[in-house]
Amino acid sequence: MQKNVGVIGLGAMGAGMAGSLRRAGWQVHAVDARPGVAQAFAAQGGVACASAAELAQHCDAIISVVVNAAQTESVLFGEGGCAAAMKRGSVFVMCSTVDPAWSAALEPRLAARGILYLDAPISGGAAKAAAGQITMMTAGKAEAYEKCGPLLDAMAAKVYRLGEQAGAGSKVKIINQLLAGVHIAAAAEAMALGLREGVDPAALYEVITNSAGNSWMFENRMAHVLAGDYTPLSAVDIFVKDLGLVLDLARASKFPLPLSSTAHQMFMQASTAGFAKEDDSAVIKIFPGIELPSGKAGA
Repeated sequence: MQKNVGVIGLGAMGAGMAGSLRRAGWQVHAVDARPGVAQAFAAQGGVACASAAELAQHCDAIISVVVNAAQTESVLFGEGGCAAAMKRGSVFVMCSTVDPAWSAALEPRLAARGILYLDAPISGGAAKAAAGQITMMTAGKAEAYEKCGPLLDAMAAKVYRLGEQAGAGSKVKIINQLLAGVHIAAAAEAMALGLREGVDPAALYEVITNSAGNSWMFENRMAHVLAGDYTPLSAVDIFVKDLGLVLDLARASKFPLPLSSTAHQMFMQASTAGFAKEDDSAVIKIFPGIELPSGKAGA
């Protein structure tokens, strides 16, 4: 494979992944829907493209790091989409959190055009993306791995190969998001109770992060609450979407998810209360009668 790779979507995760690829020696072509974002990346040594179709003309592998299935459809098959411009034998790596059935169905649609597909959702957050240390939950044909294995290794500390059938990676990501969403909601509830009871929030954070009740999400997200900083690294509406996907998956097989259902309602409440675009830790704002630590960005 030539040293040209495309990245579609330079958000919190995509920007870090693109930077990791560039540091590993690839010429990274990038496109982003927001004005000036790809150009800013080009100023750091990348190549800005005006459209996904233009990007596809230069690259044998495209990494898509957009928000959802609808955006993925758009960058593939919409106006200026890359599918029609991709070379036969090139590979499309889909990193979004989506319905596993939709991901599985995408594979034959691309195969009909001679395009390989890798179902490859990601996890780890912006800091790990910038460090090339994300986790990738992947599934696809051996030919797709042969085409883009070194690319995955440049972006990720862990690349899990979960089968040859697309959709398997997305199923594991959905289960990860179940835990992530429930843990954020539980962390917010715990901190809110502490605030209501007059416990010093910094002391509570120190104790919990060194005790059995800790979780990665408590440690990470409640630090945002202590700082009063709700700048969105992952927004409330991301978990409205992702927990919705969790519930859709379970509903199809009539499988009960009582904790996921409650957490989803909490994020829905936060979204409709005006916190949709704030950091997902802003779910703590749904609790009445508490005074949150003050700071910047929406506190």
